[in-house]
Amino acid sequence: MMFSASYAWGLSEYNDGYYYLVSQLKSAGLGLLLMFATSYLDYHFFQNTKIAYIAFIATYLLTFYTAFFGIDVAGARRWIQIGPISFQPSELLKVTFIIIFAYIMSVNYPKFKDWKFCVIPFTVIMGAVALVLVLQRHMSAVMLVGIIGVSMMFISGMPKKTFWKFIGVCAAFGVLLLIYKMASGSGFSYISDRIQSWKNPESDPSGKTFQTYESLLSIGSGGWFGLGFGESRQKYYLPESQNDFVFAIICEELGFVGAMVVVLLFVLFIIEGFMIASRSKDRFGMLLAAGITIQIGSQALFNIMVACNAFPNTGISLPFFSYGGTALMIQLAEMGIMLNVSRQCIKKK
Repeated sequence: MMFSASYAWGLSEYNDGYYYLVSQLKSAGLGLLLMFATSYLDYHFFQNTKIAYIAFIATYLLTFYTAFFGIDVAGARRWIQIGPISFQPSELLKVTFIIIFAYIMSVNYPKFKDWKFCVIPFTVIMGAVALVLVLQRHMSAVMLVGIIGVSMMFISGMPKKTFWKFIGVCAAFGVLLLIYKMASGSGFSYISDRIQSWKNPESDPSGKTFQTYESLLSIGSGGWFGLGFGESRQKYYLPESQNDFVFAIICEELGFVGAMVVVLLFVLFIIEGFMIASRSKDRFGMLLAAGITIQIGSQALFNIMVACNAFPNTGISLPFFSYGGTALMIQLAEMGIMLNVSRQCIKKK
C-alpha cells in the first residue's frame, strides 16, 4: 500500500516510481534483522541501571542536539544527517522512554506508597522529554509521550488516589499555561491553525486545509470496495500520501471493507499485546509490553482519526504502513522485544 501511495510522488520528485519502495524495503530488511536479534535477546537485558539510563540519556541528548542543529523542515528540526543516512532520534527516544519508565516502575514498586517514588521520577522524565520535543516543534510526539507515560503510570500499580491527584495537578498546570499563552498572545499559532482547519476542512481547500480536504475526497471516493489496487486518483494530489495519509489511499483503493481490515489488524495487535503483558512473568516485562502496545495502538488510532478529520492534523504516521525508514526499523525492533516477552511467557507455562 505504501508503494501504491508513493508511486506518483516518486516519479514527480525522483523520476523513479520505485524510489520509496526500494528505500522502504531496505529499511524493512534491516528492521527484520533487528526484530530477529531482539526476539532472542532476553528483555531483562534492559532491566539494568546502566543500560536503561545510558540508553535514555544518549537518545535524549541526541534529540536535544537535533532540536538546534538538525535538518530544518517547515520550521521544525526533527531529523539529523550522518553521512548518507538521515534518521529521526525522537523515534528512538520513544522506545528508551518506555524502557526507563518500565525500569523505574518495577524497581520503585515496593515504595509506591510514598508519592516521592511514584510521582517525582516520572514527572521529571516526562517533563524533560516533553520539553525537548517542544523545542523540535514535535507536538504530536509530545501528545504520544504523554499518553504512554500516563497509561503506564495507571497500570503500574500506583495508588489510585495518588494517580488521580497527579492527573489533577497536570490538568491545572495545563489550563494555567493555556490561559497565560492566550493572555500574552504567545501561543503556538501553528496549533491554532490546525484546529481551525480541523473544524472547517472546506474553509481553505487550496491552502491550509488542502491536505485534509484531499484526504476526505480520497476516503469518500473509495465506496464499499474501492477503486482497486493502484487505481487511486487522489494520490497524485494528496501531499504525504505515502506517509501520514497512507490510510486515505487505502480507503480509496480498497474501500470501506479494506479499511476495516486494516483497523481490525490493529485491534487484534492491541488485544494480543495486552495479553502478552498480562501473561508476563514479572512487572518489568508487563510494563515493557504494555508500553509498546500503547505506543503502536495510539499512533494507529490518531493517524486514522486525522485521515478521517476526526482529530486535528498531528503529523503522526501509521505504524508499519507509512513510509519512514527510522520508524519502521524501530517498530520492528520493538516487535522483537514483544516476541521475547511472549516467548518467556510460554516458557513459564
